[in-house]
Amino acid sequence: MNVKNFLRRSSRFSFGALSAAGTIAVLLILVVLYFLLWKPNSFDASPKIVTVSRGESFSQAVDAFSSAGLLSHPALFRLSGKIFGYAGKIKIGKYSFQSGVSNREILYAISTGTSTANPSVTIYEGLRGTQIARILKREVGIDSLKLVQQFGDTSLLQVSNHGAFSLEGFLLPDTYEFYWQVDEKEIVRDMLAEFRKFFSDSLQQQARKMKMTIGQVLTMASIVEGETVLDRERPIIAGLYYNRLHRRMKLEADPTIQYIIPGGPRRLLYNDLKIDSPYNTYKNYGLPPGPINNPGRKSILAALYPTKHNYLYFVADGLGGHRFARTFDEHLKNVRAYRRAHALANAH
Repeated sequence: MNVKNFLRRSSRFSFGALSAAGTIAVLLILVVLYFLLWKPNSFDASPKIVTVSRGESFSQAVDAFSSAGLLSHPALFRLSGKIFGYAGKIKIGKYSFQSGVSNREILYAISTGTSTANPSVTIYEGLRGTQIARILKREVGIDSLKLVQQFGDTSLLQVSNHGAFSLEGFLLPDTYEFYWQVDEKEIVRDMLAEFRKFFSDSLQQQARKMKMTIGQVLTMASIVEGETVLDRERPIIAGLYYNRLHRRMKLEADPTIQYIIPGGPRRLLYNDLKIDSPYNTYKNYGLPPGPINNPGRKSILAALYPTKHNYLYFVADGLGGHRFARTFDEHLKNVRAYRRAHALANAH
C-alpha cells in the first residue's frame, strides 16, 4: 500500500471521528443547558405569586418556590443558580410568573429585582395607624411594630403649623403601591408625601385663617370621618361641631369614645361615657388632643370648609343618615322618631 495514501485516509478518518465527537459533545451541552436554563416550568393557577423575604437564602427561596409549585425540577433550578452565579445575588421582592417561564427567566428576575408584583394596597378612610400597620404587614410583609414606631417621628411631616405629636391623622387614605418588604420609613414618607400634595398651600392658608393648626383640622376631620359615611353630611356635621365649640358646649362625639374603649368599636354603654381620658369629649371641653383616625380628603375639606347653619344636635335617622336639630327639644323629637323607627324595624 502506498504510504502517502494510507496517511491521507487515516487523517480523514481521524478528523471525521473527532468532528462527530465534537458535534455530539456540543449537542449534549445544549441538552444540559436546555434542562438547566430554558425548559419551561408548567403549573396551574397562572400567574403564580412567590416572595423572597428579608434574610432568605437562595436555598430557602428554592424550597419556597418548590412548595408553591413554581418549579418543575427544583434540583435542576438549584444547580443552575449555583453554576451560573445567581445564588448569591437574589433580591427581596414579590414576583409574578406565568406558566411556561424558564429557570433562566426566574433566576434573572430574582437576581435583579425585576418582574416584581408590587402589592397594591388600599388604605380606607377612618383607619387608625395601628390598623394600617396590620394591613401593611399582611399585604407588604413589613414589620408592623417598626412601622408604628415611625408614627412618632413628626420631623417627617415637613410642614409648618402642624401642631402634632404623632403622625396619626396625617396618613392619607389612598391606594398605594409598595415593594415587598420595603423599608418601613419609606412607607411613611410615601404616605406623607401624598398628604402634602393634597394639603396644599391654599388649604394651609385656610387652616391659618381659622386659627387652627393642621393637627386640629385633622382632629375635627377624624371626628367627622367617624360620624358619617355620607359625603353630603360631612360639612354639616363639621359645622355642627364648630357651633358647639363656639358656644362652649362639649362636643359629646361618640367616635371619641369608641377610640378609648378597650376592644372597640362596639355598641356604646352609658358607663363608657365616664371613662377618664383626654379624648373623652363627654367629659372634656374642646377638641381632643389629636386625631382619632386617619380621615379622608372629603372629611378634611369638610373640616376646613364647614356648612354654616345653627344646628347643635344630631341623631341617626335609621336610614344611614342623620336628623339635625337646632334646639334640644327638637333633638329629643328626632331621638323619639329614631327609636320608633328602630323598634318597628326590629319588630319585622
